[in-house]
Amino acid sequence: MAHDDWRIRITLPEQHVETLWERLGLDLSHEARELAKALSGRRLAVSRADDTVFVYAAALGEAEQALAVVQAELQREGRPAETVIEHWLEDEDRWDDDPPAPDSEQELLDRGFAPWEVRVSCGSRKEARELAQQLESEGFAPLRASEHLVVGTASREDAEVLATRLHGYVVPGGELVWEVRPGNPFALFGGLGS
Repeated sequence: MAHDDWRIRITLPEQHVETLWERLGLDLSHEARELAKALSGRRLAVSRADDTVFVYAAALGEAEQALAVVQAELQREGRPAETVIEHWLEDEDRWDDDPPAPDSEQELLDRGFAPWEVRVSCGSRKEARELAQQLESEGFAPLRASEHLVVGTASREDAEVLATRLHGYVVPGGELVWEVRPGNPFALFGGLGS
């Protein structure tokens, strides 16, 4: 069974976080203890940050039962709080209540950079020029230097398809190239000078 796939986020005024924290760890009310019996033998991780307490559970049922315990404690203290059960989205590396992360490829495109590049070495300058013209007619904007081409694409998948078609290879593009060697304008092609 996976662990920590679910959590309860409890947001309340910061001055009341310590009280809830202590109650969950030491001194549950009678009602909360009764509700907690369903969690007997389980250990739920509890953490806190500023005005938020988090309770982590391995399954939705555990999270729902833990939420009932938390709500009983909040009711006992007469504390208003916002409580939410969240699920971990493994593929997106975030909790389902958090906004999705911005698409890094789209950000690069929005700033005028191709996030992926296909690098192609042709047999001659003439062949490279003709291939560049063909790619331009298809909507690409290849950069040509001698018999070498660099063709930017919007996604890795597009780059892989184009690289297969052109017998080139895929590399990260856009600003990533500059992060590898700051200030270096040279795009390296494998096997040059050999």
